[in-house]
Amino acid sequence: MKLNLSKILFASILIISLQSYGQDDEETSKSNIQTYTPSKLLDKGQWDLKFFNNLYTQTKSTGADNSTSKKIVEGRQTFFTSTLEVFTGISDNNRINVGAIIEYRSNTLGGQSTFSPFNFEDSSSSRNGFSSIAPSVKIQPFKNISNFSFQSALHIPVISKGDDSDQSKAFLDQSAWSFQNRFFYDYTLPSGDWQLFTELNTEYGFGDEDSFANKTFLLSPGVFMSYFPSNTTTVLGFVQHSQRLGDFEQNSTSLGFGGKIQLNDTLNLEALYSNIVRGHNFQGLGNSFSVGLRALF
Repeated sequence: MKLNLSKILFASILIISLQSYGQDDEETSKSNIQTYTPSKLLDKGQWDLKFFNNLYTQTKSTGADNSTSKKIVEGRQTFFTSTLEVFTGISDNNRINVGAIIEYRSNTLGGQSTFSPFNFEDSSSSRNGFSSIAPSVKIQPFKNISNFSFQSALHIPVISKGDDSDQSKAFLDQSAWSFQNRFFYDYTLPSGDWQLFTELNTEYGFGDEDSFANKTFLLSPGVFMSYFPSNTTTVLGFVQHSQRLGDFEQNSTSLGFGGKIQLNDTLNLEALYSNIVRGHNFQGLGNSFSVGLRALF
């Protein structure tokens, strides 16, 4: 009897150990691109650096009506934005991150080539420079909902007041301050191969009466669906809408696709393409090309 009990006890411990190992292996097999969505916060002492580059180019825009049937043909306008985001976890419960966002822009107008912003020149039809810096905080408000979070940032312009309405200069960025709140939520389907991500971005512009963005409210929802062919790669499609309300009103809708790949335990690479398919009130109807490099450590 003692021998049988010993065998049973040994077998039970072995089964529990194997199950625990299998669960740990399953958790650790998840890559950063699967785990660290924008909804996920960093652990205390962990760092997240993201270097994101976007090139938007257009040759036409809508008229003042709410239809893309009336389009205005214009010389090519191209806007390049390079963004550096740095965040770190600071709380013992891993529910508060702090960081900063820095933006650099290079824009060209008047029919120059698509890649002319990379000349980084200043003239009557081109301009480049740092445009804003934003101290930020990211919070997971509900302890039991780890896949929901929001990020608040105060974008402080580093360009002169009224620059975005000065016709003697090429446009660089809005000169109004902006208080931004972004809400993130993701859901992984039971199969584990598909992930739904949603975002709601809100911004309020203030502080410069001469800026087009002053006293305006921007509402931008987006829906992203990702498929993981493997745990280190994903392809995705998305739809986004942008609605500006207030002293200046404008809206647009864009469709896009892209992908991400985990290069190693630290670095992720992503590429996106989007096209603005409709708009209102002289909204540009252009294409956007983006490349981002993210480091998690």
